[in-house]
Amino acid sequence: MSMKRTKQRGAGGSRDKDDGTDFWAKPTEPERSWDEQMDGKPDDAFVQYVLSQRYTKGQLVLHAKFGKGVVTDAEASRVEILFQDGKKKLGHGQA
Repeated sequence: MSMKRTKQRGAGGSRDKDDGTDFWAKPTEPERSWDEQMDGKPDDAFVQYVLSQRYTKGQLVLHAKFGKGVVTDAEASRVEILFQDGKKKLGHGQA
């Protein structure tokens, strides 16, 4: 005589989703376009981009080749800047 066993479920049952998202992570804000970020910014709000200068997220820069941009991400030795032509990764804070 055989007895049927029910399948065992994990602690979360079918509610656990492994979709790669982190439940505890901060929700990301939607990325704004270059036009939205430059709207209403006076020319004197921009600082000239210099490789030896350090930049922070949200800072407005003026690059000799790429023009006006805004820093979207800052790491130890590299910044990501959104220009009208798209994002560029540039160095910063190097002597």
